Amino acid sequence: MGKDDSKITPFWGTGYLLGEEEVFSELAERKGTSLFLGKYTLNEVLAVMDRKGFTKEARKRGLWPLAYELDSTQFPLQRFQIFLREKTPENLIVDLKIREGMFAPRPALLPESTGRCFKTLVLEWLTLQNPAEEFSEKRGSLPGQMHPGLGMSRKVMDIFVYIGKLTRQDALLAFPAFYHNAVLFSRYFRFLNPEKEGEILAIRQAFSRLSIRHLAWAVYLNCLMKADGSVYEWRAEEQVHPLQRDLRDYFNSRAYRERVKKSMSRQSFTIDWETYSRKFQAD
Repeated sequence: MGKDDSKITPFWGTGYLLGEEEVFSELAERKGTSLFLGKYTLNEVLAVMDRKGFTKEARKRGLWPLAYELDSTQFPLQRFQIFLREKTPENLIVDLKIREGMFAPRPALLPESTGRCFKTLVLEWLTLQNPAEEFSEKRGSLPGQMHPGLGMSRKVMDIFVYIGKLTRQDALLAFPAFYHNAVLFSRYFRFLNPEKEGEILAIRQAFSRLSIRHLAWAVYLNCLMKADGSVYEWRAEEQVHPLQRDLRDYFNSRAYRERVKKSMSRQSFTIDWETYSRKFQAD
């Protein structure tokens, strides 16, 4: 793998992707596992993608024509895939596993919501990649990547938020499979647990001059060390993008922000560079 010295600042913004005043046209709900989320036809989904600029951006990148696949064999969990020209693994652009679900936060995290369940759009898996590009010395891979990223995360988030509001969800919910997923999507999502949010920010702050690629591999290769000398291991927790006021107020509250800061101040990290160099070159 070649060295990548590019820098990013993957922290969330203060604004929301879609204004509260945006009016969504209601689509008639129809039951059936051949429909996206059991409600919408493929043509309706494609219309949303077109309205939110995904189709236009795909054309700009030379990713055209597109082919689509919806697998509902595990409904309510569905797998929606987008391919370049043909439905083959090497042509995969988007790989999404999604379902609707109910989420009850632990009382210790959100005491005021005790006993309440939030309606959520659960993103169980998401891959965004450009199969027409290959990695280079300047642009290397992140753990789990087969091709370079698509560079359309904001467009995709616009679509998720649109669908979330259309289906009257309280939030989007994700469980990032890798550390770098959590960091890259932290511009849109926050961890419900402020201790976890502080942990992620403390790691990124400690290595602010290190590219996200090398930091991601340091975590993946078990070379990130905690203050007590033990290896830091990535464990996924609930990452949330709020779509209604209660959850939004929670993330904006002084109590949440102070707990995040305290978590950051309690944690420090180092990288075992010798081990990292050996493992990184061997990978």
